[in-house]
Amino acid sequence: MATPGYIVELRRAYGQGRLLLPGVSGVVVRDDLIPGRSHILLVRRSDSGKWSLPAGIVEPDEQPATTIVRELHEETRVHARADRLALLTTDPELTYPNGDRCQYISMTFRCSYLEGEAQVGDEESTEVAWFATDQLPPGLPALLRRRIASALADHEACVFDS
Repeated sequence: MATPGYIVELRRAYGQGRLLLPGVSGVVVRDDLIPGRSHILLVRRSDSGKWSLPAGIVEPDEQPATTIVRELHEETRVHARADRLALLTTDPELTYPNGDRCQYISMTFRCSYLEGEAQVGDEESTEVAWFATDQLPPGLPALLRRRIASALADHEACVFDS
């Protein structure tokens, strides 16, 4: 994901130490592709070549639900509605290839597809596709599978770790 300008400024002042950042991801559910089957939208990341959920970082003065709707359109050209917060967790610390360390407070939203043809919208991904919920690509990490399962669960409550 492209680094927001305010984080670049933080890095200049703070260096490569761990930053705690608000991140969002979206599980976009679409029920109109094949009758009786639900599909979700995934992107193939340009940095790792792996399938993932569309995601981004909440910017100053932006609401998390607004962020995921914006990120979805920027990355996939799909218009969606954020329906509910499905999962709230603190992810393990990451160290990027340049040495920057961060840890995300991750908010996973269940979203509804509204319109638009899924396609690559920016340099962060190389492919965008709909996957039937029972035919997800192999090799999805447990973290992503948990996000997807929480969003697809038949309950309104947000899941969080204590």
